[in-house]
Amino acid sequence: MYLKHKIYGKLFNLFTKFSINDKQISFILDSSESFKGNLDYIKKEFEKRGDFQFNFFYKDKLSFSSFKRLATSRYVFLNDNFFPLAFMNFKKDTKVIQLWHAPGAFKKFGASSDNKSRNILGKISRNIDYLITSSDNIEDYYSEAFQINKSKIKSLGLPRADYYFKNHNLDKLRDNFDSKYPIAKNKKIVLYAPTFRDNPENNNVFNFLDLEKFNRELGDEYILVLRLHPKIKKFFKDKIEVNQEYVDCSDFKNEQELLLISDVLISDYSSIMIEFALLDKPIIFFTYDYDTYMSEDRGFYFDFKENVPGPVVYTTDELIAEIKNNDFDKNKISEFRKTQFNATDGEASKRVVDFLLNDGGKNG
Repeated sequence: MYLKHKIYGKLFNLFTKFSINDKQISFILDSSESFKGNLDYIKKEFEKRGDFQFNFFYKDKLSFSSFKRLATSRYVFLNDNFFPLAFMNFKKDTKVIQLWHAPGAFKKFGASSDNKSRNILGKISRNIDYLITSSDNIEDYYSEAFQINKSKIKSLGLPRADYYFKNHNLDKLRDNFDSKYPIAKNKKIVLYAPTFRDNPENNNVFNFLDLEKFNRELGDEYILVLRLHPKIKKFFKDKIEVNQEYVDCSDFKNEQELLLISDVLISDYSSIMIEFALLDKPIIFFTYDYDTYMSEDRGFYFDFKENVPGPVVYTTDELIAEIKNNDFDKNKISEFRKTQFNATDGEASKRVVDFLLNDGGKNG
């Protein structure tokens, strides 16, 4: 089943005879540079510390030179699953760090939702030195999901979340957005970011959200901004067209910038809400297919209705009413945030790099 990954690993292992370059750092990613945010922040932090050499190892663009640079790196970071890692034998002086792209713990993933993956994930995790998470509260979930020993889990924070603690010119960001999407000018942004459903008929979100009614009731004050999950965009975008005003930001390059300028988030079962909770702004959970999703999907690490940091609604009318009422429990958002992050200070990247340069806390 994993033959191609075994071959990949054996090819890589030919290059481990070369000496480690203590100043070389590699980042494993795909050629589309998916989930790059954490890697970028770690790179910026290392740049502050000295004259390091950075290597982006594209797992779908192989060459002997790329294998050699990876094999001779002092630190190797990844932000997603990489199955060949189960069969790769890095030298003992190389540290392999899994940053993982999703914030916190919400939907079950990895071995928590797929028993068949336990064996391969366990093999991968044996070759990971550290798994970085955002909170002590979620370590058990990550241990199960990755089949990794808890001693390797370090709750140092989500590096890309440092973005929200920088000084941003919000007026300029909003002006740039309005210039690109003039219909949004002078209106509050309601960002709708639905996740992908395995049930195809439930992915056409405007079959469930009555945009005409939304605009009639709220259009003077709000504009709906749609941010489709990549899988929805790939398979269903052509079907998601309506003759009503809204902004399609599915291809908007900087998702974090979009979160920063949005006034309200409409989520469902997407972990995007964990990041948005850092901003202390309203979140509404529009779960029009709740019963189907709960019975057919992978499940959650906690009771959905009881623990999500905002009201759960099922219809357009309920959604509109929540936005109109504007009576959101910020204390619930704050309490939820505490379960997902040890610290919310914009210092996650610094903690990760400090930890590594301190040899995992052994020096000092």
